[in-house]
Amino acid sequence: MVDELYDRLKAYEGRPAAIAAEGKDPVNSPMIRHWCEAMGHPVPEDGSAPATMLQVWTMSGLAGHGAARAGAYDELLALLDESGCASVVATDCEQEYVRVLRPGERITFDAVIESVSTRKTTALGTGYFVTTRTDIRVGGGELVGTHRFRILKYEPAERQAKAATKAPPGARRPRPVVNRDNAGYWQGIEEHRLLIQRCGGCGALRLPWLPGCNGCGGQEWDTVPAAGGGAVFSYVVMHHPPFPAFDPPYAVALVELAEGVRVLGNVIGVPYEKVRVGMPVALEFQRVDGEFTVPVFRAEEG
Repeated sequence: MVDELYDRLKAYEGRPAAIAAEGKDPVNSPMIRHWCEAMGHPVPEDGSAPATMLQVWTMSGLAGHGAARAGAYDELLALLDESGCASVVATDCEQEYVRVLRPGERITFDAVIESVSTRKTTALGTGYFVTTRTDIRVGGGELVGTHRFRILKYEPAERQAKAATKAPPGARRPRPVVNRDNAGYWQGIEEHRLLIQRCGGCGALRLPWLPGCNGCGGQEWDTVPAAGGGAVFSYVVMHHPPFPAFDPPYAVALVELAEGVRVLGNVIGVPYEKVRVGMPVALEFQRVDGEFTVPVFRAEEG
């Protein structure tokens, strides 16, 4: 079937979303410090901005970037809204770093509509993935990084109220994404061990698993098994949106383990409305669909 809307959307590829936009503030130490505190990262010893802070310097705030914003992106979104794809969700972003930014530097950036997908059907609904690419520069045009941001503009799938609260019979849980950086973690879970990475340089513990240490940058590491005790650091109760194989409402917690690191997992053993911050929990392992294992946390108080 010919998708006439896609042909119209495709024409926006390569058109600008922002032209010669300027960062609202120069790279500065207070923002670096606040970001590092929020992310739990140490401030770099040389005072530079962490590379992963790249997008922060492009944020427009409530006032926006004014004339720097190009009309093509707004036109594209309006076209999707008119077609019924009025809902939006951010799906992922990719960043490429050339060098770190230093206090006092001012950034400029240009953004382009890089791609629009064909019509896709997802669990949320049917729509189009739109990817923008932002090139970030300093001084006379030196490229310091590239940020790609992808959204899904979609028309929500129609669901009956009953289906919104009950998992379909025989529905299967999503599988964890296993790659070279976390394969050892998931192997440990299958063996009923929650393994925490330990930096071979500074000894810092980290979870989730990462290729290098956030503290010293060391690449060498080993693992230590979690003892199993912890407490609820924060939590949410999932009511909506529903997903196949999940039966809301249920509580998902960020658990602070006795070792000081934090991990996500469902809280079991008490009704969801009884979960509280500070509640002690104990690590257990739950087999899913007879195929893989996930960590869960059993509340230790009623």
